Amino acid sequence: MANKLFDIIKSDLAELETALHESVVSPVATITEIGNHLIKAGGKRLRPAMFFLAARCSENFDLKRVMPLAVALELIHMASLVHDDVLDSAATRRGEATANAKWGNQLAILAGDYLFAKAFVLVTENGYGERVNNQLSRLLADLSAGELIQNKEIYKASCDTEEYYERIAMKTANFLAISCQLGGHVMGLPEKDVQALYDYGYCVGMAFQLTDDLLDLTGDSKKIGKPAGNDILQGIITLPAIRALETSQDKDELLSIVTNRDMTKADLDRALEIVRATDGIEFTKKKVEEYLDRARNVLPESIPEDVRTAYMMAADFIAGREF
Repeated sequence: MANKLFDIIKSDLAELETALHESVVSPVATITEIGNHLIKAGGKRLRPAMFFLAARCSENFDLKRVMPLAVALELIHMASLVHDDVLDSAATRRGEATANAKWGNQLAILAGDYLFAKAFVLVTENGYGERVNNQLSRLLADLSAGELIQNKEIYKASCDTEEYYERIAMKTANFLAISCQLGGHVMGLPEKDVQALYDYGYCVGMAFQLTDDLLDLTGDSKKIGKPAGNDILQGIITLPAIRALETSQDKDELLSIVTNRDMTKADLDRALEIVRATDGIEFTKKKVEEYLDRARNVLPESIPEDVRTAYMMAADFIAGREF
């Protein structure tokens, strides 16, 4: 995240980095090596950051109590990215070599499985209770289902917006919602505040993924760590392209390109040109703002002002982020 965005939890996030490295230490040297590579590759740490903020809504905040769950959340995220990279045959992420590029698909998948398992070991050992276990189990089910929905539709150019929203909820929004929810729950906030934090996380998560989909079309390849148009190249149709397939005078040409598994660089460039010529990008930006407005308005009145400010800044960051 931007340097000043989460000043209130700066020390929490610093301790998280140490705890993450400790969590991947294994008697199997390759596991430790892959784990440390993934951690050093960086990331926004958005999920544990949202979790820490929710936990700090309580006057009884206890970093030692919440840290293992924060680590578990980031391990689950890291593991899901490892598996995504294998499915996508991705060579880089955030400008660094992916685990599958460095160690091959088999070791990458096994390392991802290890990280998933280690996350649940941390949750079980620290006695967070049935609700946390159930929510994280549902989260894993959603992550898998979202990926299945996406892969079922590659190169099919589906214009089903409801299925698109369902997919990005499962892949991103539910994760951020649960991160906020569990922070409040573990620290004993009133249930109505826990639900409001969940709703905030969901709306921010939807906006975050929509922005990701925009950046695939408008972002700087060096900043986002992947080439422009990567989604289209992989047969993944996001909201700006869905809008273009509905409204462009060149929609038939676009359809023929995005359903072609042998798409050339020239084809991709033409597809990007067609999408950018429509209102698809502005249409998606409007959806982002709608979700962020909902996120800002749903925050509980009772939360500390510094936490509220950080959550508001997070929404502003997502609205204007470039990576």
